[in-house]
Amino acid sequence: MTPCTIILPAHDEADYIGACLDHVLAQDHQGPVDLIVIANGCHDDTAGRARACTPVFAERGWRLRVEELAEGGKIGALNHGDACAGPGIRLYLDADIRMGPRLLSGIVRILDVAEPRYAGGRLVVAPAHSWVSRAYARFWQKLPFVAQGVTGAGLFAVNQAGRARWGAFPRIISDDTFARLQFEETERFLVDEPYEWPLVEGFSRLVRVRRRQDQGVAEIARLFPELPPRQGHARPSKAQLVGLASRDPLGFAAYSTVALAVRLGRNSQEWARGR
Repeated sequence: MTPCTIILPAHDEADYIGACLDHVLAQDHQGPVDLIVIANGCHDDTAGRARACTPVFAERGWRLRVEELAEGGKIGALNHGDACAGPGIRLYLDADIRMGPRLLSGIVRILDVAEPRYAGGRLVVAPAHSWVSRAYARFWQKLPFVAQGVTGAGLFAVNQAGRARWGAFPRIISDDTFARLQFEETERFLVDEPYEWPLVEGFSRLVRVRRRQDQGVAEIARLFPELPPRQGHARPSKAQLVGLASRDPLGFAAYSTVALAVRLGRNSQEWARGR
């Protein structure tokens, strides 16, 4: 069976990485796995908590190693993880993701082919505490791009031929969009197994993160103009929006208000994950 390397960049994720690794361990996949945690610029015990899981990974016959980088930054961590990885399938995983137990085996089955492929799971937004985040998430998850596509948010995977499509990750905002758009729609595969992805809490954080996401997409269009045409059918039609809004007016109100705030303002501070 084709080996799989999981590359997991982590910056100050001590509160989340244990659950993330527990869900990796709970996978029903029986093939070889090499998991590389890249603790970058951490001021907490992310690296130590990850290393504590090394024996249980070894019991499964899987390898867990922790690399520590003094400098923070996801792109640097991704490139370091790639430099450490061997051949085969690569799965890029955020430290706050919780994978459904059959997701890894499903991804490996899809990617265990010679032709280039990209794959991901079915995104499920983790339960939020604030009402605006709950309403926003409820509506956003029903949009065609999320409900039917492979978003790549927090988790995406490529086979060896697919990873050969690009070299090092460039210094950009949206690494997942950059990787996804290396592939045509016909080369992107949705594995119908869930993974839980956390949404930021509260209106102001939603606006900040959504604006940052839009900036990332615009940056790719500017720097790599050949990539956006591969996006495919991502935007909902007016009829679809009307239908979704009529079924969930509160969700539509939250989503559209955040979108309006994004268009009216701009970020006034550097990016930081808001929880």
